[in-house]
Amino acid sequence: MDLKARLAILADAAKYDASCASSGVKRKTAPGGIGNSEGMGICHSYTPDGRCVSLLKILLTNHCIYDCSYCVNRVSSAVKRAKFTVDEIVALTMDFYRRNYIEGLFLSSGVIRSSDQTMEEMVDVARKLRVEQRFGGYIHLKAVAGCSRELLEKAGLYADRLSANIELPLQSDLDLLAPAKKQVDVEKSMGEIREKILETKEHAPRFKSTPKFAPGGQSTQMIVGATASTDADILKKASQLYKGYSLKRVYYSAFSPIPHGAPILPLKSPPLIREHRLYQADWLLRFYGFKESELTTPESGNLDLNLDPKLSWAIRNRQFFPVDVNRAPKSHLLRIPGLGLKSVEKILEMRRFRALRLEDLGKMHVPLHRMKYFIQAQGGNPSIRALDSTSLRDLLSPPAEQLDLFQSATLARTGEG
Repeated sequence: MDLKARLAILADAAKYDASCASSGVKRKTAPGGIGNSEGMGICHSYTPDGRCVSLLKILLTNHCIYDCSYCVNRVSSAVKRAKFTVDEIVALTMDFYRRNYIEGLFLSSGVIRSSDQTMEEMVDVARKLRVEQRFGGYIHLKAVAGCSRELLEKAGLYADRLSANIELPLQSDLDLLAPAKKQVDVEKSMGEIREKILETKEHAPRFKSTPKFAPGGQSTQMIVGATASTDADILKKASQLYKGYSLKRVYYSAFSPIPHGAPILPLKSPPLIREHRLYQADWLLRFYGFKESELTTPESGNLDLNLDPKLSWAIRNRQFFPVDVNRAPKSHLLRIPGLGLKSVEKILEMRRFRALRLEDLGKMHVPLHRMKYFIQAQGGNPSIRALDSTSLRDLLSPPAEQLDLFQSATLARTGEG
C-alpha cells in the first residue's frame, strides 16, 4: 500500500481521539531549528473561537491487539489495516510543516504486540523530530497505558503534551466493552506523568539545565453514551482525575456508531447537546467553584439538555438568590447565570469606586436578560419578582431552533439527516 493510501486510512482512524487541542505552551526554536509552538495556537479541529485544523493527526498504526467494542480499530474489526514507519511520520510532519499545512503533530496508535513496543516507536518519532530535524513545533503523544515508566519519561522530554485516555467513567463499563483494559493501568500512567512534571518544576529554579517535561501537561478522553453511565458518573470521574493527576483537560467525545459494531453497543449516537453540556459543566468544575454533585440530580443523574448547567442549578436553588452585585463575594458572583470570569472581575473592580446599577451592568455587554432574575443592584430590580415564579424556567429556556442546531449536527454526523 502506498504512502498516500496509508495516510488516508490512519488519518481517518485518528479522528475518534478528541484528547488534543490548544496546548498553551511556549517552546522557543533552537538555533538552526524549524518551527515553534507559539503564535496562533495549536488545534486539531475547529475550536469554539473559529481556529481551524492545524495538527497532523494520525495513528502510527490501526493494528491493535485489543478487542474494545467501541473502537473501529479493534482486533476483530474488518477495517483495512495500515502502518507507518517512524521515518515516514517524521518525513510527513516536516513536509507538511514546510508547506504551512500544519503547526504540529498529534500521534496516537493502536497497540501492536505490546504497550512498550508501541510507545517506543512513538517516542522515536518525537526524538527524531526534536533531535535530528530540530523541530520546534507542537508534539502531542498518546501515552499508551501499561508502558514502562522509562518510556513515559522519554516521551515527556520530546512531547509538549501527553494523553492517557481513560475512555469510560467506570471500570464496570470497561469490563463490559473492553475487558482487557483496566482503569488502574491508565491512572498509573497518569500518576507517573504527574510525578515527573512536578519533579521537573521543582528542579527547574535550582538547575538551569533541567529539561522541560511535557510543558503542556496531560489530558484524557471519555466516551459519552456508549454505556448507561450517567453524566453524574462522568463528572465524578473527571473531578477525581483533575484533583488526583492535575490534568489540563478532560475531553468528552459523543459515541459514534462504528461499522459492524458489536450488538451490545447503542444503535445511535447520543445528542451532541449532551456532549456540549458536559463541556459546560466541566468548565464550572474547573473555574467556577462548583462540585460535580451540584450539577446533576439524584433523580436522573444527567444534565439538563435544555438549559446550561449553571442556569439549571440556579433554578433548582432559588434560595441562593438574589445575589447583590455590590456586596456579594466573588464565589457568589460566579454562580450568577450568564456571568463569566472576566465580567466578575470587572464588577469587583468597578464596585470599588461606585455602586452598580442595572444599566451599568448592561453597558458591560453581559447577558442581562438572563441575569436580571437572579441579582440585586443599586436602585432595585423589579425582575427579581419572577424568581419565585413557576414560569421562570420557561422564561429562560432557549428557543427551540437553537437546540435544533445540535440535533441537525447529530443527524449529519451519523448520516441520518
